[in-house]
Amino acid sequence: MLTKHSPLVAMGVSVMLLAGCHAQRPDVPPAAAVKQDDSIQGTVVGDDRTSLQAAADAAGAPQLSSGPPARGQAAAHVQLAADAPDSYTVKPGDTLWGIAKTFLRDPWYWPEIWQANPQVENPHLIYPGDVLHLVYVEGEPRIVLERGDTVRVGPRLRSEAREVAIRTIPFQTVAAFMSKPSLLSKEQISSAGYVLSSRDEHEGIAEGNTVYARGLPDAQIGTRYALVHVGDALRDPDDNSIVGYNGVYTGSGRVTRGGDPATLLVTDSAQETEPGDKVLPSNLDVALDFMPSPPNRSVSARIMAVSGGVSVIGQYAVVVINRGARDGLMPGNVLSVYQTGQEVADNEKHGFLNGSNAFFQKKVRVPDEITGTFMVFKTYERISYGLIMEAKDLIHVRDRVSSP
Repeated sequence: MLTKHSPLVAMGVSVMLLAGCHAQRPDVPPAAAVKQDDSIQGTVVGDDRTSLQAAADAAGAPQLSSGPPARGQAAAHVQLAADAPDSYTVKPGDTLWGIAKTFLRDPWYWPEIWQANPQVENPHLIYPGDVLHLVYVEGEPRIVLERGDTVRVGPRLRSEAREVAIRTIPFQTVAAFMSKPSLLSKEQISSAGYVLSSRDEHEGIAEGNTVYARGLPDAQIGTRYALVHVGDALRDPDDNSIVGYNGVYTGSGRVTRGGDPATLLVTDSAQETEPGDKVLPSNLDVALDFMPSPPNRSVSARIMAVSGGVSVIGQYAVVVINRGARDGLMPGNVLSVYQTGQEVADNEKHGFLNGSNAFFQKKVRVPDEITGTFMVFKTYERISYGLIMEAKDLIHVRDRVSSP
């Protein structure tokens, strides 16, 4: 586990700089003027923007790269963002993805440039108040860490308890999805508890009702659960087999008595809950300290469903793809989203015979185009949950998600 204070780290940074590892930086357009902190090397992004906001402001508009690198590709191919700062002070609300995008054109190169500090057991964890320095070691860009105890917010300086490291992806988005499940794997359904009946045998169970549930052996008084109705099947578009189900969130309940069956008080009701509906943990069960990375092997998948049932998908939408752990996917893997090229008429003989041969024109499929970036945050055997991290065009269910 990463320690929160390591005075040796700051010393290590200073020694590296004095030893000459901070080589002359290549010519780039000067960064926008920011408030300078004399105690920190380099130009610090000192306003109250998070790294995502800083990256967006610097780029003007989201720009997608050509896709994750081949595994093991050398850091020599890493390209810095056009306005990459010399230093960046980590702020509450930052994500590792956003910070990586502040420094790099392609965020998945982050592991290639992260300089592991020997004094720190786990260099993946970064806390608000820490300062990340961009330096050069033998001509290659590296990010080194300086531990800090303060967070700069606007013009004032205040101390923050650095109890929680920043996440790779937005915590609130995933937490909301997990607390109100709307896409269920077969594994989730088979292992979930279920509503047995209500205390007064209501046909439709609503807020304030007491229900009995089975399949909750570890239920403790006060524990909260989501109540979910199993909806339509999710079918793999490749072979039409069922790999999961749509989950219809009906409400939530709090355990008032353990046992089998356990007793729950319905504390929130989105719609009527029925006997047989599933009882799922509403706490977050997803590790969010993974690193962005390409998959170990080539992957080609399709978007099967999107949380909320919408047809058009945007940034930070939770989606399900039809590939999982058995295909080599793991949390942190980054893939590109492609819009399938449309078939268009071949106009080679346009105007010939005044267009009377239009019926006989051949069709040509134009190339697929990259429309976004997808990151896996949880895998099952045959499906994976993930977030659309970037979207430069409309993304739809059945769009292709694959290694570039």
